[in-house]
Amino acid sequence: MFTLTEVASLNDIQTTYRILKPWWDVFMDYLGIVMLMLAIFSGTMQLTKDQVVCLPILEQTPEGSGVFMGTQTQDPADRFWNKENAIGEQAAPLMAKRPPNIITPTTHFTQSPAFGQPQSADVRTKLDFQQYVFVNQMCYHVALPWYSKYFPYLALIHTIVLMVSSNFWFKYPKTSSKVEHFVSILGKCFESPWTTKALSETACEDSEENKQRLAGASSLLKHLSTCSEEGSPNQSAQMLSKSGVAFSAEKLVSEIPSMTILDKKDGEQAKALFEKVRKFRAHVEDSDLIYRLYAIQTVIKTVKFILILCYTMTFVASINFNHVCEPEIKHLTGYVKFQCTHNMAFMLKKLLVCYIVLICVYGVICIYTLFWLFRRPLKEYSFEKVREESSFSDIPDVKNDFAFLLHMVDQYDQLYSKRFGVFLSEVSENKLREISLNHEWTFDKLRQHVTRNPQDKLELHLFMLSGVPDAVFDLTDLDILKLELIPEAKMTAKISQMINLQELHLYHCPAKVEQNAFIFLCDHIRCLHVKFTDVAEIPSWVYLLKHLQELYLVGSLNSENNKLIGLESLRDLRHLKILHLKSNLTKIPTNITDLSSHLLRLVIHNDGTKLVVLNTLKKMINLAELELHNCELERIPHAIFSLNNLQELDLKSNNIRTIEEVISFQHLKRLTCLKLWYNKIISIPLSISHVKNLESLYFSHNKLESLPSSLFTLLKLRYLDVSHNSIAVIPPEVGFLQNLQHFSIASNKVEVVPKQLFKCTMLKTLCLGHNRITSIPEKIGHLSQLTHLELKGNCLEHLPVQLGRCSLLNRSCLVVEDHLFDSLPIEVKENINQEASITFANGCKCLSEGR
Repeated sequence: MFTLTEVASLNDIQTTYRILKPWWDVFMDYLGIVMLMLAIFSGTMQLTKDQVVCLPILEQTPEGSGVFMGTQTQDPADRFWNKENAIGEQAAPLMAKRPPNIITPTTHFTQSPAFGQPQSADVRTKLDFQQYVFVNQMCYHVALPWYSKYFPYLALIHTIVLMVSSNFWFKYPKTSSKVEHFVSILGKCFESPWTTKALSETACEDSEENKQRLAGASSLLKHLSTCSEEGSPNQSAQMLSKSGVAFSAEKLVSEIPSMTILDKKDGEQAKALFEKVRKFRAHVEDSDLIYRLYAIQTVIKTVKFILILCYTMTFVASINFNHVCEPEIKHLTGYVKFQCTHNMAFMLKKLLVCYIVLICVYGVICIYTLFWLFRRPLKEYSFEKVREESSFSDIPDVKNDFAFLLHMVDQYDQLYSKRFGVFLSEVSENKLREISLNHEWTFDKLRQHVTRNPQDKLELHLFMLSGVPDAVFDLTDLDILKLELIPEAKMTAKISQMINLQELHLYHCPAKVEQNAFIFLCDHIRCLHVKFTDVAEIPSWVYLLKHLQELYLVGSLNSENNKLIGLESLRDLRHLKILHLKSNLTKIPTNITDLSSHLLRLVIHNDGTKLVVLNTLKKMINLAELELHNCELERIPHAIFSLNNLQELDLKSNNIRTIEEVISFQHLKRLTCLKLWYNKIISIPLSISHVKNLESLYFSHNKLESLPSSLFTLLKLRYLDVSHNSIAVIPPEVGFLQNLQHFSIASNKVEVVPKQLFKCTMLKTLCLGHNRITSIPEKIGHLSQLTHLELKGNCLEHLPVQLGRCSLLNRSCLVVEDHLFDSLPIEVKENINQEASITFANGCKCLSEGR
């Protein structure tokens, strides 16, 4: 026997799965339990009471003599009982022991009035008890229809199959894990404190407030378009309408209701839920296995219902109370036919009718389920209603198994999907991050991270935060703000409080701005640094900062197929003076020509990519400084010779071998600084003398072996650096450079220092280290302005005592071996050890640190 608890456990699905069982599945589960109980009940009754009782059918003799076939031969039992009757009273005890269901073998005949045949007043069967038991067992298997015997077991098997089919998708390995994970996440999302706060505190505002906000935004756009300077008011309006400018559709800070602060534990739990939902969606949304499995099992149940109904209706009529049995055991009993009664026939027929009714109801529900499955697009789920009822208008629609699970949940309670949608919204996630961020990064904590840079400006660097804390905008005395790896950075209207802010750094930080914040940035930001991976990460509002003076862009401006990705229009940057590009350009972006009228400095650091096309430079007529670093240039570009206002040219770290084109620099009347360092230059042409206005010349880290005498005809030269070459001789003509203040020839092959060098009495820095010099002339004492002297790494045996005359030379700025310094007289050492003025000492330290 089964207990009710054991029966119920067969259909025991985890209670947490109830949210995925619509009403029809629940109803079918109940029907399954009823059918199961019916099958168990009928099976129990059949095991305990099911049997047939049979009696032989007495037939007349073929001659019609009126004598029954059963009386023609005397059964052994008759002989036994007749013998006992003859004995008399001695048989009485034995008669009392005879089984009650054995008819007395005494037959009395009377004459039939109609036929003249003798009639039996008492029918004799002439079989003993063991024979009747044997006949009953034989006829149970021979005469009774199979359906009467196996109906309870068939009903049990069918019910179990139907129940397994109903819950198979909960147990199948490839779907059960997804279902379990979904139910777990859904329950946590439903109960999360953030869900309640998000739905209650970020509800949509009234329609009138929305209209007012839209009206305010449109008026602001008009104001910006009318305020744009000379020439392109329509363009500014178009730029504002681009999708990249995120502030056009953002709410103002004052319009966002202040949300209750979650405790740290609830906040961390909500953050984890956002991540789990994101990963679960990516894992489930790409397949429809759960949907297909549910549809298949529903089809199987429908086919099963039709099959059960068809054969059950066929065999229901075969269950009868009376049956005729012909077991072919006449040689054992003497009878051919037996009349049998099935004592369970009535009850089984009633139970079978009940079972058919239940199956019919079950089948109707299966058909309804199929209609629901194939009538609606269950592989798509829209949160349109949730988007209308809340401020989370960015909740995405989902597909495939994710959508199907949500459709199933809606059959239980639509509130689950509504609360679950909160964790699909990026707006909701950003609001949570904002709340947690503001709770963690208070004003006092931010103040502790403020530093003062070498330019004596207050600087704050925020790294890898989820957003920009609101307390940042309360640091009104901040000069520089650096934001690095903050993907959801947002500038609110409160930034207008930072009246000292002039420099902004955005490192891999595509910041969004609100309307009022953009107006403030336009008026106050003078220097902007943007570091990016892809050019699309540059915020669009950067190109609209009309008062910007310095722009630094660091990142890739080339696509994978090596085609240049154009920057957006720079036409609105009317006050831009300095443009710094550190990228991998193959040509100078054409949009830079928009800056040709006012750009003064252009810096391109190309990280080893060959810069081929430079014709755009010809249009930069007002350019004063040009730096082309690491551009794989092999010659000086001819486009440079058209820059009549150029004052400084820096071609550092290229592959330049010859500079014969230097003669063309004579047309650049304003060129005062030429930097050709870190190249492969072998010689300096004599034509260098034509560039009369040069004041600074850098030839360090090349392959020079000599210095032409024409180099020393540049009488305005104040800075000459030829260090790290292979120069062996310093020409005596060096004495012509009366204005020379800095001369570096360190790390060469110089053996002798000419006395003419010390005619350059304006020298402040002299670097002769790491050469082959054996002695320093005594005339070094003529260099009264000398503040920095480098002699280390030579073959010196002693130092001239005349060093004591260099009154501005300090020990810290005298770079020489200790033993050589110790060889100086005591009075010279004391003179050198005396501290010079603070100004000169600081200057020497700066020079030494710079080297």
